[in-house]
Amino acid sequence: MLDIRNRHTAAREKALANGIKEVVAELRLVEVVDYIAFLRMNHYGNIADLVRSSSELHLKPGALRFANSGDIRLNWGSVPIIALDMEFHYEPITAHFRLELGSANAAVDISYLVIDNPSSDPEVDTARLQRAVGEARLQPTMLAAAH
Repeated sequence: MLDIRNRHTAAREKALANGIKEVVAELRLVEVVDYIAFLRMNHYGNIADLVRSSSELHLKPGALRFANSGDIRLNWGSVPIIALDMEFHYEPITAHFRLELGSANAAVDISYLVIDNPSSDPEVDTARLQRAVGEARLQPTMLAAAH
């Protein structure tokens, strides 16, 4: 049972990561020292603004938000990792996850997933998440109109 859960969790994290990859690329344009300062000084509104402005280029309004928490892994001689608690919400799915930003990669770790009227088949619920992520993305015609 544990292997099945891990397989579905991995598939769901991959679907979410693929769906927000452009947003992640935008977020990585911000200097790491800014994230460190914002997190250390509890200036979560600044991070929320960064997430909102990066998201509006690629996702429908309200689909992705900063969940007012984060962490920094920064040691002498290592690459800093900025971990931001995030929420993806697009009917009928809500996913709470941690987005980890490193210098060369990023990772999504789903901590909590709510699916309205869940199926008894985890594959169906994974497909519903994939569909919700796809539907939350702005279509190319919507992107052209936004610019």
